[in-house]
Amino acid sequence: MTDVLITGSGPTGLTLACDLALRGFAVRVIDRRTEPHHESRGKGLLPGSLDVFQELGVLDTLAATGNRSVVLRKYFDGQHINDTPTAAGLLIGQWQIEAALRDRLAGLRVQVEYGSELAAIAQDESGVRAELADGTVIGARYLAGCDGGRSTTRKLLGIPFEGNGQEEPAMVIGDVRAPGLSRDVWHQWFTSDGNGMLLCPMPGTDSFQLQASPERNERGEPLPPSLESFQRLFDRHARVPGIRLADATWISAWRVNIRMAARLREGRVFLAGDAAHVQPIAGGLGMNTGIQDATALARTLAAALTGPGGEEVLDAYEAERLPVAADVLADTAERYERVVEAVRTPGRGTEVGMSRSQPRPGA
Repeated sequence: MTDVLITGSGPTGLTLACDLALRGFAVRVIDRRTEPHHESRGKGLLPGSLDVFQELGVLDTLAATGNRSVVLRKYFDGQHINDTPTAAGLLIGQWQIEAALRDRLAGLRVQVEYGSELAAIAQDESGVRAELADGTVIGARYLAGCDGGRSTTRKLLGIPFEGNGQEEPAMVIGDVRAPGLSRDVWHQWFTSDGNGMLLCPMPGTDSFQLQASPERNERGEPLPPSLESFQRLFDRHARVPGIRLADATWISAWRVNIRMAARLREGRVFLAGDAAHVQPIAGGLGMNTGIQDATALARTLAAALTGPGGEEVLDAYEAERLPVAADVLADTAERYERVVEAVRTPGRGTEVGMSRSQPRPGA
């Protein structure tokens, strides 16, 4: 029996695993994926997360790759409007964050167990019994569900994921190369019809993260994203001749979702990160809030594993993080509405990418 079984090897799960392993606890990390991803995804670390990674011993590695100073270059209907410098934290791809945390975890003799899908959970007063899809059973004193917005852990527990979302994609997103396009600024093109495209140069790579309003057919329905549609959107918004997008290593669509788990604990099983809450991307608070969830959960589990335990100790995590999650959801929803409005306003200094301000306390 291990002390803590963690499902999901994103930033939240890996942060939790590193924190607990550094405290001397036995941890196992499982992930239903067969291998790590190499997608930029969440790309902005705020100061609070940098403090966490300093304590975990990975900040120097991340800082050597990431970019601490980013200039947002905005255009409206093809015309350059302004340049806005930001220095809120560290710009770096999510896959690079996860790689640094996995390396740190490997130094603590813990490896992510890929291809391990959670299928069932049973628990009693002494621990948790987790059954995997292949029939393997893992015993643990506690289980932490850090397995994303579609969390299997949350579904197996029957915890409602309350809130609302949109079926129609609000944005297409991907990682592409754009040979010939300047990499010293984060390009942000907006148009008077309320659409836009962003190309952010990802540090340590020769690629950009692309975000754009989806291409639509004659009936106004969003079309599936592709490299070809990315190029058409670029030509329409950027109006920069001679640039051909290439090597799309990640293509996806993003939908607005504002949801929060009704509770973050069921007996000896806990939820953290996107498994506990999902929110609009405005301000870049999602991944950072998950990292803070992980540190709070590590404190709670450490107290339970070393002391007499009891409901009061186990309840501390939810008491701390559930109000923060609610606050972040309200904050990011408000930010997103401001961004949508600002896209239509030439010259306005929108916070489309990394937050230029700190999240609310606790986030």
